[in-house]
Amino acid sequence: MLLLDLLAAATPASVPAPPTRLEPVELFLDADIVVQAVMAGLLLASIWSWMIIISFALKIGGAKKRARKFEQDFWASENYEETLDAYRDRDVAPARIAWGAITEWKKSTKGGVKDVRGAQGRIAAVMDSHVAEEADRLANRLTFLATLGSVAPFVGLFGTVWGIMNSFFQIGAQQNSSLAVVAPGISEALFATAIGLFAAIPAVIAYNRFSASVNSYEAILQRFADRFNANLGRELERV
Repeated sequence: MLLLDLLAAATPASVPAPPTRLEPVELFLDADIVVQAVMAGLLLASIWSWMIIISFALKIGGAKKRARKFEQDFWASENYEETLDAYRDRDVAPARIAWGAITEWKKSTKGGVKDVRGAQGRIAAVMDSHVAEEADRLANRLTFLATLGSVAPFVGLFGTVWGIMNSFFQIGAQQNSSLAVVAPGISEALFATAIGLFAAIPAVIAYNRFSASVNSYEAILQRFADRFNANLGRELERV
């Protein structure tokens, strides 16, 4: 027994193996309260941005599909108002544009047309206004993606700067500048910047992609409005 006790005392205590990979949860829990707040805010913003990305992708796809279906039915119809009545309760942007144009056409032709160019100009202005309104209504949530893409890296950098300041404070408090004292705090601080980039990069990509989609959708509506305005112009000349 004495020999076993001596051997046990001579054997060095087992040292826990150093971590071989980053542990995000531990980095978050070990961080300063300010850095934790920055990380939490960025994560929440990232989750919200992904909700916007998914919902907008579904929204723009559905809007284009409904617009194409409406145009096929509208141009194939011999009575525009009957087709519009069938789409009255549906969320179809070209139908709303056409209704606005027909409403203005009826106002301009009531009692006869004295100025064809003036009436056609008013109809075109009404449709252009509706096109811009539809595009703005579709893109109103993209502002958050643009803001997040611009601000998130700087918010993450603020957390990094704060964490590094805290690491230097710990060096002064412990009077020890070894890597074991400095490295954990710096790792936690840099993790804030990583989260900021994680939130910003998808937001910037989605914003650029969706902005192009909105412009394409607006062009589809504008082409429909121009074509319908030309048809109404011919009708005005016959009145």
